[in-house]
Amino acid sequence: MDLPSLAVILQAALSPNPDERKAAEQSLNQFQYTPQHLVRLLQIIVDNNCDMAVRQAASIHFKNFIAKNWAPHDPDEQHKILPADKDMVRDHILVFVTQLPPLLRAQLGECLKTLINSDYPEQWPRLLDWVKHNLQDQQVHGALYVLRILARKYEFKSDEERTPVYHIVEETFPHLLNIFNRLVQIVNPPLDVADLIKLICKIFWSSIYLEIPKQLFDPNVFNAWMILFLNMLESPVPLEGQPADPELRKSWGWWKVKKWTIHILNRLYTRFGDLKLQNPENKAFAQMFQKNYAGKILECHINLLNVIRVGGYLPDRVINLILQYLSNSISKNTMYTLLQSRLDSLLFEIVFPLMCFNDNDQKLWDEDPHEYVRKGYDIIEDLYSPRTAAMDFVSELVRKRGKENLHKFIQFIVGIFKSYDEAPVEYKPYRQKDGALLAIGALCDKLKQTEPYKSQLEPMLVQHVFPEFNSPVGHLRAKAAWVAGQYAHINFADQNNFLKALHSVVSGMRDSELPVRVDSVFALRSFVEACRDLNEIRPILPQLLDEFFKLMNEVENEDLVFTLETIVDKFGEEMAPYALGLCQNLAAAFWRCMNTAEAEDEADDPGALAAVGCLRAISTILESVSRLPHLFVQVEPTLLPIMRRMLSSDGQEVFEEVLEIVSYMTFFSPTISMDMWSLWPLMMEALADFAIDYFPNILVPLDNYVSRGTAHFLACKEPDYQQSLWSMISSIMADKNMEDNDIEPAPKLIQVLFQNCKGQVDQWVEPYLRATVERLRRAEKSYLKCLLIQVIADALYYNASLTLSILQKLGVATEIFNLWFQMLQQVKKSGLRANFKREHDKKVCCLGLTSLLLLPADQLPAEALGRVFKAALDLLVAYKDQVAEAAKEEEAEDDDDGMDGFQTDDEDDDGDGSDKEMGVDTEDGDEADSVRLQKLAEQAKAFRPNDSDDDDSDDDYSDDEELQSPIDEVDPFIFFVDSIKGKWKLLASIGSIEVPEPYADT
Repeated sequence: MDLPSLAVILQAALSPNPDERKAAEQSLNQFQYTPQHLVRLLQIIVDNNCDMAVRQAASIHFKNFIAKNWAPHDPDEQHKILPADKDMVRDHILVFVTQLPPLLRAQLGECLKTLINSDYPEQWPRLLDWVKHNLQDQQVHGALYVLRILARKYEFKSDEERTPVYHIVEETFPHLLNIFNRLVQIVNPPLDVADLIKLICKIFWSSIYLEIPKQLFDPNVFNAWMILFLNMLESPVPLEGQPADPELRKSWGWWKVKKWTIHILNRLYTRFGDLKLQNPENKAFAQMFQKNYAGKILECHINLLNVIRVGGYLPDRVINLILQYLSNSISKNTMYTLLQSRLDSLLFEIVFPLMCFNDNDQKLWDEDPHEYVRKGYDIIEDLYSPRTAAMDFVSELVRKRGKENLHKFIQFIVGIFKSYDEAPVEYKPYRQKDGALLAIGALCDKLKQTEPYKSQLEPMLVQHVFPEFNSPVGHLRAKAAWVAGQYAHINFADQNNFLKALHSVVSGMRDSELPVRVDSVFALRSFVEACRDLNEIRPILPQLLDEFFKLMNEVENEDLVFTLETIVDKFGEEMAPYALGLCQNLAAAFWRCMNTAEAEDEADDPGALAAVGCLRAISTILESVSRLPHLFVQVEPTLLPIMRRMLSSDGQEVFEEVLEIVSYMTFFSPTISMDMWSLWPLMMEALADFAIDYFPNILVPLDNYVSRGTAHFLACKEPDYQQSLWSMISSIMADKNMEDNDIEPAPKLIQVLFQNCKGQVDQWVEPYLRATVERLRRAEKSYLKCLLIQVIADALYYNASLTLSILQKLGVATEIFNLWFQMLQQVKKSGLRANFKREHDKKVCCLGLTSLLLLPADQLPAEALGRVFKAALDLLVAYKDQVAEAAKEEEAEDDDDGMDGFQTDDEDDDGDGSDKEMGVDTEDGDEADSVRLQKLAEQAKAFRPNDSDDDDSDDDYSDDEELQSPIDEVDPFIFFVDSIKGKWKLLASIGSIEVPEPYADT
């Protein structure tokens, strides 16, 4: 297709007529793989005579095509771009990328990134030569633009992948230094000079982010760079041309240069200038940096901050970065000495005012309270917030240098409280009071541990915080709720003060101002955790839940959901009357959050985070009503659409949380419904597509399907669940690219099958054994070997005669049993058993070996019988000892539980309710129910591998599981004795049997 025809099609692709647009897009798709198509698109993009809309359409099509086809993800996939076309694109894109207007340059820049990440250095060795040549020519901006992309490729690479960086630095940094020198000497420089300096800074940043290239260890070279950076740090930003609009102003070129300079100097200081962090060869550099530059940077930073003391302008990010540098200086004696002389003015005239409510806060509060709330709870915002950096500075100061500074700072805060109390209403310093309350909240950990403040906290709350619950100023009502939440866990001498704060926080949930309502909900979580008598909350529970859902309809905030989780966790089964309504409201909130996240198209969007919180809260509710199966039937229709949609690739961000819900629904429902069975194929498809990392999580519901829905699993042929399970397990077991750790759930699932379907899956014994033996021969980790041997043990317990005949048919019987006995005998240096460490492992092995003793004499020779008998007997002894030790430990833990009433405040502070993550709560003493409730949580633990083969720490007596399976009902001792009845004479005749004392009577 010639250029004019392609331009016509691109024009048609912009048509408002949908039929015309669709036809154009089909034409583009039809011609996109033809030779020269990419080159023609590039020609249109750079053609100044062409309509800008058409050029933009060409650039987007060009970018999308390159992203998809330049470097196929699958190495076996056929390349769709001819090598000649690739060469042409590589040759021309470098020239054009900086000549284009910003709209088009952004698209071509993305393409250039794809090309460089894929092709440099192997397919594009001339790229660096082009950059070097143009750094010395008129194309400096283009060369810097390309070099920035090239340097960024290696910014986060590990040591062995960073080798090309050294060559890039060696070839280009001398030229960069010359350019930088020339640029800083320009008098009254135009704005495009700032763009060039900013690019140099970004290149430098990418090159030193993880490691300083060896060329910069030369003191002369490094000093030359530092002179320039310090020059940029000290030079005032030109006043002329600064935008008046604050949003535009912070993005203005010269402020960007200032920000990147500070970024670089902070990085050099915190990563490479800290002696404690350095390996021996870098210590000399750290000493040199501390001696020659760290103090000078500190002085420049404080001078910069002084601008805001007199009402001048600094961008928020610059203030934040400077305060980070100062915070890092506090712990270093030489730096702190420099800081000390200016500390009071810094602390009281700069840092504290940054903590106070300001004009921007008020504007946002009034005009967009939702955005005010979002910014207040967004951890990304904290990276840019001067207020957060100011709080961190004060916290670090009193933590590391509290002796000199805590009393002084608290006296200052008390002075603000006093002047606030004394001032008439119309002159009260509301904003300063807000900052003082923020300071008190930020220092709560220190104040709760330090006398005399510790004993004065309750009076302080009563006198200075509680009155603000009724403040005419909204932000003070919000701050009062937040501070009260920070101190909810202290021991109140007067319980009425605790109740007053609790009821004030609850009232705050009905405040007319949205931020007050949100801060009140956040604070409520702490009060619910700290509440000793739930009767204080029980009467208002319905009202609380109503307020929650009104707020959840207004705000997508994961902290709201955390508070709801805490309430559900605290009240347990009492939540039953509200369970359906809670799940319906949370499901509705979940869909709203997901829609917001999709619209924003950002995984870390607050909507996505809140969506995860909604699912976690649903899990907490299911856990709390786990002993009321009928409720699971009621909530299933509400949760089913979430499970169906989110078990596909759409749900990758929330996959783990959805699987937890599926696990609860398949375990605690009275029966597994047909609708729930419809999720099985979705999990299998996900495993084959993207979800192999979630295999341990998927294992839990699959176990539930097989163990609780055995009849349907065996009988159903459409879909054929047995065939589906085999296809998945055999594929994973045979995959040579999968590590041992990745496939561990597969043998566990085979065990589930054999244990639950005894006598009903004979046709599957041979295929599973064949796959198991093949994987066993390739296994390296001892934990996987143990699991695979346990599959064979379970097969023997399933049907010893069939299993033995299959092993003999495969010609592996002797090999397998020799390996098994060898693994049983292995011990670690400590003398502990090296393999089959858990009670469950020993029991499975014991049942498998004992099953062999039931075989007729012609199937098991006398010599083999003796070995099997000894091994089984050894396992029984070890199993008995381990069970006894576990019972002793459990008894000791029960005794410890009786000490709960003596917890210290500090221990209470950590209690967020999260350590009962899946319902391990046995307060009611009902052992049978508690074991059932633990099943899901303990299954997850049992499915976790021992991390290290020679780690003595994973002791032989910790049995992490309460797996429920048919073998739970089997007593291995009775099974053993029944199996050897009538064989005593035969065993005695082989001359090695002496029954140990514990079993002599039996």
